[in-house]
Amino acid sequence: MTRLHGLDVDAVVQVQGRLSGAGFLQGARLLSAFGEHAWGWTAICLAGAAVDRERRGDWLRATAAVVGAHGVSIALKRLVRRHRPDDERVRVHGTTSSDWSFPSSHAASTTAAAVACSRLLGRRWPWAVVPAMMVSRVALGVHYPGDVAAGGVIGAVLGRWLVPARVDPLA
Repeated sequence: MTRLHGLDVDAVVQVQGRLSGAGFLQGARLLSAFGEHAWGWTAICLAGAAVDRERRGDWLRATAAVVGAHGVSIALKRLVRRHRPDDERVRVHGTTSSDWSFPSSHAASTTAAAVACSRLLGRRWPWAVVPAMMVSRVALGVHYPGDVAAGGVIGAVLGRWLVPARVDPLA
C-alpha cells in the first residue's frame, strides 16, 4: 500500500467513524439514489426549463452541464480505473454501478447542478447540497476524498462554463 493510498483509506475510516449513525446513512443512501446517473439533477434542470420559459435556453444549458459533468466523469473513470475503497477497515454501505471510483460522478453532477442553478437563481443556497453529497459518498464507503474533490472540480468547471450568470453568487 502506498503512503497516499494509506492516507486515503485513513480518511474514509475517519469519516465513517464520525458519521456512522443509521439516520445519517439512510439520508446518504437517499441522496445517493437521487444523484444516481444524474437523474435527479437532470429532472430539476428540465423542470426549470419547463417553468421558466424566458430562460429556457439557460436551463437547458444547465441540464447540459449536469449531463456533461456526469459523462466526463464516466469517461475519466474508464481511463483512470481506480478501484473503490476495499480495505478491511472500510465498511461499504451503498451500491455502485461500476468498480471505478475516480472521479465521483455523483460529486460531478451535483456540483454542476449547484453551480448552474446558483447562477440562474442568483442565490448560493443550491451549493449546500455539494458538501452533503461529497461527504455522503465517502461515508458510504464508495469513494475516497480525492474522488469527490475531483468530481467537484469537473462539475464546477462545466456549470460555470455552460451557464451564464444573471447575478453571479460567487462574485
